[in-house]
Amino acid sequence: MAEAGNWCLIESDPGVFTELISGMGVKGVQVEEIWSLDNATMEELKPVFGLIFLFKWQQQHATPSPSIASDNEPTDHIFFAKQVINNACATQAILSILLNRNDIELGDELRHFKDFTASFPPDIKGLAISNSDLIRSVHNSFARSDPFVNEMHDPRASKDEDLFHFIAYLPIHGALYELDGLSHGPVRLGPCTDEDWLNKANEAITARMERYGAAELHFSLMALTADRIDMYEEQMEEIDGLLLSLPEEADAERKRLNGERNFLEHKLHLEREKRERWHRENTLRKHNFIPLVHQLLRTLAERNELAPLISQAKEKAVTRQKKDKKQA
Repeated sequence: MAEAGNWCLIESDPGVFTELISGMGVKGVQVEEIWSLDNATMEELKPVFGLIFLFKWQQQHATPSPSIASDNEPTDHIFFAKQVINNACATQAILSILLNRNDIELGDELRHFKDFTASFPPDIKGLAISNSDLIRSVHNSFARSDPFVNEMHDPRASKDEDLFHFIAYLPIHGALYELDGLSHGPVRLGPCTDEDWLNKANEAITARMERYGAAELHFSLMALTADRIDMYEEQMEEIDGLLLSLPEEADAERKRLNGERNFLEHKLHLEREKRERWHRENTLRKHNFIPLVHQLLRTLAERNELAPLISQAKEKAVTRQKKDKKQA
């Protein structure tokens, strides 16, 4: 497990990020992985608070291209923190969205953190994140409980190792911004509205992907959205109120509303199943299976069953290698 003051590597997964956000005291927000920014997908996900883009970090692509250079204007109204923790770039990208939205219920501790750090410069904001007991403890709760994994390993220690980085896109006061903790400051991509910011973010993300060339496929895109369970339940309550207010002769309208309610109930059922699956997966991520495996191997050895299984595995490996050589 992670030691105090250190930050572990965590898996890039919507279930992990949703539980992480909830663990920091934020209410009404979940994370969804998205495969397209087309209008149909975005309409289904709305309201979207911000986007998180994962890509393979390379030095030659570390700074914005001239076409999306930052404007020279005050950015005091933006929460922007320099990244000082290599293993926490995903959490920092999430915070970049949460702390720049006025329509998200942050909870007492995160709201106090935002107010306390409001006047800090970006580098001190980054240090404040690294020293936050709340943020660090929630982040490290997703550490893999595996004694054979060095989860504090610095991903920039090896030149041959792939480095992945997260940046955030969101609208702030009528403009679309790219918030990257490795940049000097917020990057203003241009004016936007609540209706068109996703389309403009799509253009910026597509342009960034094209700079890597066709050979690079290591990209991922996630959206911070309103909690679907809360949203569906509220919509169903609204329909229930409309149904109660209908006159007896309004059969057609009653049928239409019941159809909408049934559809929402189905989506609510699917969402709850997904949350249960996420919870199970997160529990398994945190569980240490080494004692179980050790006891299993020990029991097999005591029954004299381990050596034959090892021999069978070796034979299968040799057979597979010969087969692969023939197919090569």
